[in-house]
Formats: sequence, C-alpha cells, structure tokens
Amino acid sequence: MKLASLNHGRDGQLVVVSRDLKTAAHVHDIAPTLQFALDNWDQVAADLEHIYRNLNDGLVTDSFSFNPAFCASPLPRAYQWADGSAYVNHVELVRKARGAEMPESFWSDPLMYQGMSDGFLAPNEDISVADESWGIDFEGEIAVVTNDVPMGTRTEEVHGHIKLLMLVNDVSLRNLIPGELGKGFGFFQSKPASSFSPVAVTPDELGESWHDYKLHQRLNVHLNGELFGNPHAGTDMTFNFAELVQHIAKSRHIAAGTIIGSGTVSNKDRSSGSCCIAERRMLEILEHGEAQTPFMKFGDTVRIEMLDDNNDSIFGAIEQKVVRYEHKYLEEDLNHHRPH
Repeated sequence: MKLASLNHGRDGQLVVVSRDLKTAAHVHDIAPTLQFALDNWDQVAADLEHIYRNLNDGLVTDSFSFNPAFCASPLPRAYQWADGSAYVNHVELVRKARGAEMPESFWSDPLMYQGMSDGFLAPNEDISVADESWGIDFEGEIAVVTNDVPMGTRTEEVHGHIKLLMLVNDVSLRNLIPGELGKGFGFFQSKPASSFSPVAVTPDELGESWHDYKLHQRLNVHLNGELFGNPHAGTDMTFNFAELVQHIAKSRHIAAGTIIGSGTVSNKDRSSGSCCIAERRMLEILEHGEAQTPFMKFGDTVRIEMLDDNNDSIFGAIEQKVVRYEHKYLEEDLNHHRPH
C-alpha cells in the first residue's frame, strides 16, 4: 500500500496512491491524516488496503491524478524523528579524513540523534538557508515509521512494528557542525528541517527488496541534474532497522508515528558515488589532500529517488532547490559576524 498527504492544514490530508503513482483516492472517511491512521492502524489498515487494491484495478470512480507538487511530507510533523548512522563505513571515512580514530564501539552500538520534527519540508519544497557559508549539504537516506513500540523491545520482536518506509533528505549545515559537536551536546542549529519522499510505502509492497530489515535497492541522488551517487541501500548497512528500533526502545516507549532514519546511505565500493557532498569531499581530501567539490549554493537542486527492478519509482522523488532565506534581524546578525 502507498500513502501520501496532500497539503491541507498542519497535518495534511491522507490519500491512498496507486502502485504506479499515477492516481490517488481520498480516504477522509477512513482516516483524515496519516497520524490518525498510525494511531488506529489495526482498525483502519484493512479498509485502506481495500481502497488501494480497487485503485490499482481502476475501480475507484472518484479517483484523481496524483501530483507530488500538491503533497506535504507523508507526516508533515511527527512526534519523533530519530536519525541513526547505520552505514558505519561512512562514519569511519569522515573521521579518517580529519585524522580521528573511530572507537571500536561504533561497530556494535549505533549512533543516533533526535532531530527537528515539529515541521518537515514538503518533497518539492525549497530549502531555505540564510547563509551559503554554513555549508549546505543533502543526505540521501531511508526511513521507517513505527506504530507504538514498548520500551525494551528486542530485534526479534520488531516484526509488525514497522508500518511504513520513506526516503529522506536530511539537510545538514556542515560548517555549523564542528562548533556544535565541540560543545559535547549534539546537533541543533546544524540540522534544519528534513524532507521525505512524497509517498510512504508499506513493507509488503516492496516484495523481495525488503528483507533482513533492510531495503535492497539503489538510492539515486542527482545534484543539478547530474548523477551524484547511487549506492545500494542494502549493502554495508551495519545496523538494520530492527537494531535501530531496539536501540531507541532501550530506555523509552516509542509512540506511533515515530520516524527512524538510517543515516547517509554509503557503500565501501566508492564506484557507486555518494549520497552527500561531505562524503565526496572526504574522499577528495584523502586522494588529493584537499576538498574539491563545493557545498550547495543558492539555486542548486537535489533529487533523491529509488527505482524498483522495473525502473519504476517506488516512493516518488524528493526534488528541492536551495534558496536564500531573508529575515531582517537574521541578516543584521549575519552581517555583524561576517569578516569585513
């Protein structure tokens, strides 16, 4: 089953989307929002699935053309957005480039931070940033959405708790990160609003591509219309999503509608490229002694998409442009801190 949220109020309006992403159907009489559906999944899932089957068979008389331009994030806001770093070779590479040893525990204990979740960017919404010097970067990732998960849930108990999968652009402001991490208290200003794919997909819809709690397809990332990377999301994923769920649930209950990210998809085989600029810059530093690829500038675009074995889009595409954010007092503050 494929679900999306049209732009409508703060929490969107839930629609069911056909497998080919061409048509959709309103389901407000079943579930007005995706959060409502997740809160009441056992009661509404069968009815939503019935609409989905009929939509694919052309039996929904009031269906309409699906246009991602009218979509909000599947969850326009969420009770929790926890992003991991499941591709540890990516972490190892970034640390190696700056001459830092990676603790051995990183291979056995996931890294994770709690990101901004009170409002996500729509999949085609501009990325507004006040200053290019902050080091604007994209991060192509996979995410899952859970139902209620009890504290203490183990990996062998996760089956059934993962209800949906999405793609992610975890926007990062790289030049703000060192100062924040140097304080020893984690990310905040360096992690603005993320964006997610137009469509969220149930695991059964992915067939053989979803197994071992990993999504076994390539993630395609284009920068300004040129392929930047297409690493295989199921390869080199040190911690699968069941392990990430277990990590979060160690000391807390997880509420329905929680989004859990994989971190930047990355392969040890560098021929498949990268899903973020920072990784490419690190490789350039290791090879040439200095970074050559600049971070994003105003006007740059990024596109993140995953295709199935038939080269059809699974989730629709995240496609965004970076634009300057202008605010009187923020601009005064920036001018004050810029060198003269």
